Amino acid sequence: MTDDPVQIIARGPRADAEAAARAVDADPLLEGSTYSILEEDEDRDVWRIDAFPTEFEEAEQFRAVLGGWPTLRVETEVLADADWLAMALSGLPPVRAGRFFVYGVHDRGRTPPNAVNLRIEAGAAFGTGHHGTTVGCLYAYDALLKRMRFPKVLDVGAGTGVLAIAAAKTGSKVAVGTDIDPISVRIGRENAKVNQVGARFVYANGLKHRAVAEGAPYDLVFANILARPLVWLSSDIRDALKPGGLAILSGLLRSQERFVRAAYLARGFRLERRYHRDAWATLVLKRL
Repeated sequence: MTDDPVQIIARGPRADAEAAARAVDADPLLEGSTYSILEEDEDRDVWRIDAFPTEFEEAEQFRAVLGGWPTLRVETEVLADADWLAMALSGLPPVRAGRFFVYGVHDRGRTPPNAVNLRIEAGAAFGTGHHGTTVGCLYAYDALLKRMRFPKVLDVGAGTGVLAIAAAKTGSKVAVGTDIDPISVRIGRENAKVNQVGARFVYANGLKHRAVAEGAPYDLVFANILARPLVWLSSDIRDALKPGGLAILSGLLRSQERFVRAAYLARGFRLERRYHRDAWATLVLKRL
């Protein structure tokens, strides 16, 4: 392998792809790594994992883990020396999720007048609105907005800031997003400016940042991260919510749903609703 950026692609049956994804999540050497899983061909039962390692050792570990399933065909592609992410995003269509319409600059002339339009430029951050976890969060939030409002919202692991910006655009007076990646924080701030909202984004590992504490207790907490961090943060998310407040959790596979749900039920939450999209789950829980 060279120093050029690579993409590792694995294709195979759904059961094996999901099992491999669980193995990636459980591997300490791949903690925080970037990958996605989606259905590529429903008729042939072909599912696809796309991994984007940032280091040679991470790429080697991805290949080792995915190679544990002989039914998965694993390939490595060297990415061109270009802004490949921007190029890929330019070909993505806008996304409609309930009242929300998420689009990039290339689709700015196609926004419907009856939608909450969110212009989101990803750059190097996660969360264009196309991933099943982000769409699930937006659908869950849209359903909640039909019967209540959320004056104060926290978005943990904000990425591009799409969820905090969606909250600010639908009446939340306080919308705070956190991320452990300073590039994501910058992109979130830029997207907030483009959308002309006052959502605030801060660099923070966990929920102890002063900007987070100042807004507590929150009416709603988004956490679209990964299954294990969701469990680790369950007590902190509970403490950040007011009694009766809601949490929208995603970033977990359907197969991880029971694991995450159990952690929150043990900390005084009640499951209100769940959403499934592709292999991903989104949970709506209420703090009792």
